[in-house]
Parts: sequence; structure tokens; C-alpha cells
Amino acid sequence: MLRIGLFLATNLAIMLLISIVFQLLGLESTLAANGVDLNLQALLVMSAVIGFGGSIISLMISKFMAKRSMGVQIIEKPSNELESWLVNTVQRQAQQAGIGMPEVGIFDSPAPNAFATGANKNNALVAVSTGLLQAMNRDEVEAVLGHEVSHISNGDMVTMTLIQGVVNTFVVFFSRIVGHAIDRIVFKTERGYGPGYYIGSIVAQIIFSLLANIIVAWFSRRREFRADEGGASLSSNQKMANALRRLQQAHEPQPLPNELAAFGISGGFASLFSTHPPLEDRIAALESGRASR
Repeated sequence: MLRIGLFLATNLAIMLLISIVFQLLGLESTLAANGVDLNLQALLVMSAVIGFGGSIISLMISKFMAKRSMGVQIIEKPSNELESWLVNTVQRQAQQAGIGMPEVGIFDSPAPNAFATGANKNNALVAVSTGLLQAMNRDEVEAVLGHEVSHISNGDMVTMTLIQGVVNTFVVFFSRIVGHAIDRIVFKTERGYGPGYYIGSIVAQIIFSLLANIIVAWFSRRREFRADEGGASLSSNQKMANALRRLQQAHEPQPLPNELAAFGISGGFASLFSTHPPLEDRIAALESGRASR
């Protein structure tokens, strides 16, 4: 959840910033070249620039943002036996997965959590929380690390960036159409763009972006099964299942706090926005050999 949540939040902020800059510089005026007619071809090109620009920039700065926002302390020289074990375990798993050695870090949080991020497979970051190190034994931590290394080796961040870019493009495209309609129908602007266009398009972009996250969340849930399978292959099937059970035991029946939303949001409409499948589904997939479904 941390990896994806940071990416989505950064992506939304960058998209809005690019949109505002485009508007301030008057670059969107090309869409008004035909008076009151909407230039859909120019709009689609501009939407792709904003959409893919936002997702690519988010990917490029993902590791920096994760370090800063989560306060990750990178283990450059292990100061104790636990840190040495973490670095050696990630190094071994990275070699098995065929990727470059990621940076390894710890962040202070009572919630058991971990994430991996980075622009490419050979320049990534794997970080675990202090709460995870306290809640799990080393076999279980090993499985969690394998899960995160698998996210890197599977190229999930890059693939998600491409999907996010496509989604962003249509978000910008349709939000501008909404803004155009509001400006012409409600504000009666006849030529160029009035305040209705700018206000309407920005509000519509925020709303459409939130709804578009359903698509990204669906993709993320599918990739979690594959990462679980990877974590099992880098540790063992039993260790991976035990790690998931440990989380299940630690946080049920109480509702999961925001920091643990990564491990499942129960039922209803909220489940559409969940980036991870329910823990019981992930455990069942591991036990039945369907983790990569």
C-alpha cells in the first residue's frame, strides 16, 4: 500500500501541477483555435503529454519521495546483526531474482509493513518497518522481503506507470471536455475559455482521477498474487503463508488502520479501491498453488 499510495498521490499532484502550468502558459489555447469548437485531436495529444508526463515523473522520483515521506534510514554499513541479516537476505534474493542489489532501509512505524519502489530493477529500494521486525520472526521477514524483491523483478512499478499513463490520458481528456461543456453551456462563453472551463476541468480531473484509481487498484491486486508466488520461491511457500497469517492474527478482528490498508479493505464499494486482495484469498492462493493467477 505504501509503494502504490505514494505513487498515486505523487502522480495526482504532478498531473494537477502540469495542468495548471499549461493553463498559466496559455498552451491550452490551441484548443480554442476554431472558436467555440473543441479541437479533440489537439486535446488528445495534450492529454497524453500530461498523463504520461505525470506518471513517468512519479516513477522517476518514487524512491526519493518514499525515503523522504517515510523517513527511511538506509543501511549503508550495518550497525548490528539484524541489519547485516537484512542486507544479506535481500542481496541473496536479488541475485536469485536476477536484479541489481536494491538499497535496504528501515523506517519507524509500529505497523508491520514493507514496500519496494524504484525507477528500474537495478536501482530500487526495499524498506521494512520497525513494527514488522518486532512482529515477525526471521522466516516470516524473509518471505516479506522476497515478496518485495519479486515486485521489483516483476517490473511492477514500470508496468503500473504505463497503465497509469493511459488512465491519466483519458482522465485529462474527459475532464477537459467537461470543462468545455460547463464553460459553453453554463457560463455562456462564446470564444476562448472562461473561468468555467478552468474550474470545471480541474474539479472533473480530481473526481475522474479518484475513479480511475479503481483500474489501477484492480491491476495491483492481480500483481500481489504473483508477488506472493515470488516471495514463496525466494523463501518457501510455508514461510510466505505464515507471514500472511501473522498479519491476519495481529490485526483481526479489529478493523485495519490506514497504515495497514495494504493488507485488505473489507467488502463493499471500498474494496474496489483496495490495492491488495484480502489476506484469506492470498493464503488460499498460496496453499492451492494459484498465487500467480
